Amino acid sequence: MDFKYSLNSRPSLGTTILYGIQWLMICIPVVLTSTFVAPEGQTLFFTQKLFAVMGVTMIINSLWGHRLPLIAGPAAVLLMGVLSASQYGGSSAAIYPSMALGGIMIALIATFGLMRKMERLFTPRIVVAIVVLIAFTMAKPILGMIFSDADHQLLAMVFAVVAVIAMAVANNLLKGVWKSMVVIVAMILGSLIYYCFVGFPSEFVTDSAPGRLFVEGAQFDAGIVIAFIFCYIALFINQIGSVQSLGEFIGADNIGARQSRGMIVQGVMNVVSGALGVIGPVDYSLSPGVVASTGCASRYTVLPAAVLMIALAFIPDAVSVLLTIPQPVMGVVLLYLMSTQIAAGLHMVHTTSATTSFRDGLVLAIPIMFTTILSFAPQSATQTIPSLLRPIVGNGFVMGIIIILLLEHLFLRDKNS
Repeated sequence: MDFKYSLNSRPSLGTTILYGIQWLMICIPVVLTSTFVAPEGQTLFFTQKLFAVMGVTMIINSLWGHRLPLIAGPAAVLLMGVLSASQYGGSSAAIYPSMALGGIMIALIATFGLMRKMERLFTPRIVVAIVVLIAFTMAKPILGMIFSDADHQLLAMVFAVVAVIAMAVANNLLKGVWKSMVVIVAMILGSLIYYCFVGFPSEFVTDSAPGRLFVEGAQFDAGIVIAFIFCYIALFINQIGSVQSLGEFIGADNIGARQSRGMIVQGVMNVVSGALGVIGPVDYSLSPGVVASTGCASRYTVLPAAVLMIALAFIPDAVSVLLTIPQPVMGVVLLYLMSTQIAAGLHMVHTTSATTSFRDGLVLAIPIMFTTILSFAPQSATQTIPSLLRPIVGNGFVMGIIIILLLEHLFLRDKNS
């Protein structure tokens, strides 16, 4: 494919800013849809820190790391780790230091050249399963967000059906820059429509509790640490896939070196995120579609978006306005994004021939079913699990990964491989 601007091209300042604003419109929704795990009364400050971390990650990666036009956002796999640990009584003092340890792990793996050895474990079926498991595990929190307004649940149900179909149709019909703007436009229009039915808020979001820059009183919980190790296995795969897909699409050289540098950056920034008490970053795989629609592959065009995200972190009034988007709208947007995640997994089944037999399908189906059931398991059942194992066994996503690793490489191993 011929690009207006190649990977290392430097467009004029005005052109760079225009492309950067487009990237920003994609970055904002991926940050805002992760803020529901913020500590009570500290959503505003939590979001400010998220914007800062993602902006810094993008700058470092664009200039030194993988040097590709990729956007960073809060990792959904870590979001699930935080949700699960919190559900079983884990405190921020135990959760986020575990995240920092995971960041150290993947940084060391990349630094000492162990990435190639680890990649052998991840067959196409395992990669597909992890992509799909992320979406299924998010079903419960999405459900809670959509129906968070007890007085307007019928409205929320109708709104969810209409909005998701509308986004899918828009994504199918629109071309170029407008295709990549579907989510941000849906958030804005969706908020206006929703508030027309329930009434507009009288004030913007503010914090009711003082925010802390760093996590205080770090604690060690072996169960939470182990659970996050499995979450970082998924993040590892996600990161490799994002760099690989975009690198091949734009014809970048030295993909292996870019993978290693990018993984080191993500590891370090996940350590920083753990110290700050926010969700760690990962590169999002939607960048090839944006590059294809704009014809611009220059890595420098993500810099204005990154700088503006950091600027947002220091403008609480602007972040407060963005957080006024109602929870049901956030939930519907997440529902659409997770649907695209499943679609990507199903597409990978076709392109990689991940399932060519009943046995292959069973290897995928069993962990998906276990993940779904455990994600909705009653609290009374999970409380019977020993406290050390609760963050692992009670985490549907983690158990899904463990089960597919066991099925693929041990119990249902392909004898011909």
